[in-house]
Amino acid sequence: MTPTTATAAEPAPAPSTPQSPPGLDERITRSLVGAAVGDALGGPVEGWTPEQIAERHGGRVTGIVGPWHGENWRTARPIAPYHKGDGHVTDDTLMTHALVRVYDRVRDHLDAYAVADHLVPDLLSPRWIPELEAEALPLQRIFLAEKWIVARLHYGHVDPREAGAGNIVNCGAAMYMAPVGLVNAGHPEAAYAEALEIAAPHQSSYGREAAGVFAAAVAAACHPGATPDAVIDAALALAKDGTRSAIEAVCEVAAQHEDFEAALAPLRAAVEPFDTVGPDYRSPSLGARRPSRLHAIEELPIALGMLLVGGGDYRRTVLGSVNYGRDCDSIATMSGAIAGALGGEVPAEWAATVAEASRLDLHAPARTLARVAREVFARDLERRRSHEEAFAALAGTR
Repeated sequence: MTPTTATAAEPAPAPSTPQSPPGLDERITRSLVGAAVGDALGGPVEGWTPEQIAERHGGRVTGIVGPWHGENWRTARPIAPYHKGDGHVTDDTLMTHALVRVYDRVRDHLDAYAVADHLVPDLLSPRWIPELEAEALPLQRIFLAEKWIVARLHYGHVDPREAGAGNIVNCGAAMYMAPVGLVNAGHPEAAYAEALEIAAPHQSSYGREAAGVFAAAVAAACHPGATPDAVIDAALALAKDGTRSAIEAVCEVAAQHEDFEAALAPLRAAVEPFDTVGPDYRSPSLGARRPSRLHAIEELPIALGMLLVGGGDYRRTVLGSVNYGRDCDSIATMSGAIAGALGGEVPAEWAATVAEASRLDLHAPARTLARVAREVFARDLERRRSHEEAFAALAGTR
C-alpha cells in the first residue's frame, strides 16, 4: 500500500474589506497631481475645436500626445513658442506650484499682500520651464494676464487688494486656486473667501468670482463622502451672478449625459450665452473678457459639467475636458483637481510620464501642502477657541 503524503491545508482567504476612503494627504496628492496631469494632457490641443482635435489625432485624445504642429512647435505660432505636448505642463501648473510655495513660506491663510510679498518674487526667480525646455523666469512663460500681477505689484506698487482691476477678465486666477481649496479642505465657504482675497491682485469681476468658486469646489470635494452632485451644490450655494447662472445651465445639461462624446456640443451650447470670447477661441470678439455681472469664464462651468458627465471618475472627467478643446488645459486642470480631491485615482502611467517629461516632482508640492494644511487647521482651532472665550465673556455666558 502506497503511503499517503500529508499536505497542509490551503489557508483561508483573508476576508475582503471595502477600501477605506482616502484621507487628507491622499486627497491633496491626487488633487495636485491630477491637476498637473490634466494640464499636460490638455496643453497640446488647447485652442482647437473637438472636430479639429479628432481630425488631427484620428479620433479622440485618450492619453498624452505630442505637439499639434509636430517638430515645428517652436516656430508655428511665434506668439506662443512653447513645446506643448509630450507630457509638458503649462503655466497652470507653474502657477499652482508657485502658490504652494507661498503657502510653504507663510504657513497660514493667504491674502492679497502675500501675493505681492511672495508670489511676485517667486515669478521672478529662475526655474525649469518645461515648455521652454530651459531654466527661465516663470514670468517669461506665463500669459499676459498673469504678467499683469508683476507689472502692477512689482513695478506699479498698486495696492494689492485693488491691482486686479483693469486686467482682462479670464480664468488666469481660477486656474491655480486648487491649493486654496485643499488648505481649507471640507470648508468651501472659507476656501471661497480666501480665494477671492488672493485673486484680488490678479483679477476682477467673473474672473475673480471663478477663482473663489473653484477653490470652494475643491474644498467641497475633500469632504468625506462627497459626490460630484455635492460639489456642484456647494459651488451653486456660493457662486454669484453670471457665474452661478452658467454653472447651473451647464450642469443641468451635463446631468443628462454619461458619455463625454455626446456631451461636447450640448455643453458648449449651454455655456455659450455666458462666454464673452465667442465661437472662435483664437479670435475673441470685441466684447471679450470685459467685466460683467451677466457673464462667466467658460472653463469652470465646463469643468464642473465634465465632472458630472464623468461621474467623478478621473480618467473620464479629464478626457472629456481635454477633448472639449478651446481652453482645455485649464478646463482639465480644474476638473482634474476636483476629481482628484474626490478621491479619483490618477493613472500612474500618465503621472509618471508627466513628471519625467516636465522634470518635476509632482508629489513634493502635495507633501508640502499637506503639512501646511494641518498647521493652518491648528491655528484656526486656536483662533476659534480664543474668539469663543472672548465672546462668552462679552455676552455673559461663561
